Amino acid sequence: MAGHTFAHTFTGARGPPRARPQEPHPPYPYISEDVSYQSGGITVAGTLTRPDTAAPVPAVVLVTGSGPQDRNEELAGHRPFLLLADSLTRAGYAVLRTDDRGVGGTGGNLNQADYADLSADIEAGLGYLRGRPEVDPGGIGLFGHSEGGYLAPLVAARPSNGIAFVMLMAAPAITGTDIVLEQGTRAFGAAGATPEQVDAHRAFLTDWTAALRAGQLTKAARLSETYNRALPAELRAASESLTAANTPYMAALVSYDPAPALSALRMPVLAFYGSKDAQVTADPNVDTMRTLLAGNPDAEVPVFDGLNHLMQPAYTGLPSEYESIETTIDPVVLDTVTVWLGERIPAG
Repeated sequence: MAGHTFAHTFTGARGPPRARPQEPHPPYPYISEDVSYQSGGITVAGTLTRPDTAAPVPAVVLVTGSGPQDRNEELAGHRPFLLLADSLTRAGYAVLRTDDRGVGGTGGNLNQADYADLSADIEAGLGYLRGRPEVDPGGIGLFGHSEGGYLAPLVAARPSNGIAFVMLMAAPAITGTDIVLEQGTRAFGAAGATPEQVDAHRAFLTDWTAALRAGQLTKAARLSETYNRALPAELRAASESLTAANTPYMAALVSYDPAPALSALRMPVLAFYGSKDAQVTADPNVDTMRTLLAGNPDAEVPVFDGLNHLMQPAYTGLPSEYESIETTIDPVVLDTVTVWLGERIPAG
């Protein structure tokens, strides 16, 4: 992935930092510390927040959406992971949130990483938490947003990781290729393309993702460069925001099928969506997620009416309005997450 192009269409556009009504500020009623640990040959940096108590507590590892995200998942002037960590820690849980590869204090290059690398980074965080005496090693779970909703189940489905619970926010339940086809054609239409141009764009995206899945990154780059150069200026930007990224990371994303991991989950799972999400749409992801989790005796898949991909109260649900909405995460969602978790993995 070049820059944060796919983050524009998958997890939302970035914006300058600004104060939001829900944003927590120190002094916090809990302990917050910068931490780091090794994952293979790189250092992962992040923040661990935990209650000021002597007893070991359950913990949540937050997994960011696509593109180069910092530990707060800062985008469109919001810091949703800072707010989630604050809410969960106030409820009695330790929370680990980290910078992605190549962001902040974390080494490596996200563009060159595949899902084996990224799942190993999450597993390194699990190992770090299990080495902390303040954390209950049997009570560690994962919270994944957007593409983090691919990676969290992938890690949780491995029995050796001993994951106690999984929470998924706007998680794709369809393949990465299908997500790209849906998002790409929707963005193209929103940019003013005619129905014929949208059909041609979908055909191009089909060829482009096939090249990526085959590991033919040079071919994919050539396809996208040739196609984008021929587009009218008003459509070129909509296409390039997605298809300029011809990297191992993008190849991993479009190659991923979440069905095997989701179907294997047997720990408690909460997978929630917003009805106005324009990036990971409720249709078909909600029904697909419910089908894939049908074998899990404790899985819930609620849909929050009127909320977007960030769980903000939305008008259109399009990423272009994320920054103009003052709410970072609807309080009903924060309450749902803490109540659901408290009923299954009590903090005290």
